[in-house]
Amino acid sequence: MNNILMINYEYPPLGGGGGVFNKHLAEALAQRYSVTVITSRFGQQPTFEIVNGVELQRVPVALRSDPNAAGLVSMLSFFPSSLLAGIKLLSRRRYDVVHSLFAIPSAPSALLLAKLYGKPHLLSILGGDIYDPSKKLSPHRTPLLGHTVATVMRASHAVVSLSSDIRQRAYRHYRGVKDIDVIHLGIPEPQYERLRRADFGYHSGDILLVTVGRLVSRKAVHELIEVVRDLNNPRVKLLVIGDGPQGRQLKQTAAALNIHRQVRFLGNVDDNTKFGVMALSDIFVSASRHEGFGLVFLEAMAVGLPVVSYDNGGQEDFIRNGVSGAMAPNGDKALLLEKIRQLVDKPMLRQRISQYNQGYAKKFFIEKCAQKYEEKYRSLVKENASGSRKK
Repeated sequence: MNNILMINYEYPPLGGGGGVFNKHLAEALAQRYSVTVITSRFGQQPTFEIVNGVELQRVPVALRSDPNAAGLVSMLSFFPSSLLAGIKLLSRRRYDVVHSLFAIPSAPSALLLAKLYGKPHLLSILGGDIYDPSKKLSPHRTPLLGHTVATVMRASHAVVSLSSDIRQRAYRHYRGVKDIDVIHLGIPEPQYERLRRADFGYHSGDILLVTVGRLVSRKAVHELIEVVRDLNNPRVKLLVIGDGPQGRQLKQTAAALNIHRQVRFLGNVDDNTKFGVMALSDIFVSASRHEGFGLVFLEAMAVGLPVVSYDNGGQEDFIRNGVSGAMAPNGDKALLLEKIRQLVDKPMLRQRISQYNQGYAKKFFIEKCAQKYEEKYRSLVKENASGSRKK
């Protein structure tokens, strides 16, 4: 096996966690294989680029105006663009496997390409592509999208889920889908420069809460702003890393609650700054209604932060109450507040969890994840070759 073709409509700097994971995985695999990723083009991005050993082929999509979120039109337009780019690539280069990330909109073109050129197709389902409770058009409640998701899962040579939660939701909502493996997402070992609290105007006695993610409704960042108000402790500060459609509204919420001096919006930042900010913080907090996996939770754990979140999502695979942080029942804002308050009031507990999390997160470093995907690729290539010989 030498060449891997990945198809994902989002790849950094576009999108969120699914694209970030794709980048980490592609770059880890590129140390041993030739890896090409077909993804969306935004703004003035180059059509072709090699970044950290990964060949990027960016294709045009329609009406995408926000790098943090894709609209329905842009996702639909990714199908013909990625299909055409894939045909051009596969007609002149031999790829051993086609790997799509997200059942929609990435998998339909990837699956068709695999069938046209006799290649095995691996599908990774990553959360919102099969289940997003915050969206009216979530595939699990939209018949046409749901039918598409079920079709590509059944037609793929193999399906991999990023967590036990998403695997169970796939079984629950899509008939005829079976044999889904779980390969947890991986993160690179964090590399960053240490930052000082004084550089941000904070003091050693401040308690810094930090959250990272796109500012969209599913993340429910407004609840974290309300947590700061309800803690009624001027030493507690909230740092919000990320941007998105709700950015302006959230700033207005902080101002309306008269806690805007305790909430800082940092916007999109590079990895060095993201990890540096998390490392100088005390607690990672999330009010997200659902996470397919929660990649950023692991990143926070890797730099030694306790994590407090709701219990709805892939984080149930690795967050343990009182050990790596705390979880509240989904939507129970009062209990989420109390879990955060306990950690704010108990520095020794934070220290104990910090030491545990730094060691535990090493199990999820990207090299281990890449090895599991590599084994999956090899198995599919071998099965495909055996099937071809039988024909």
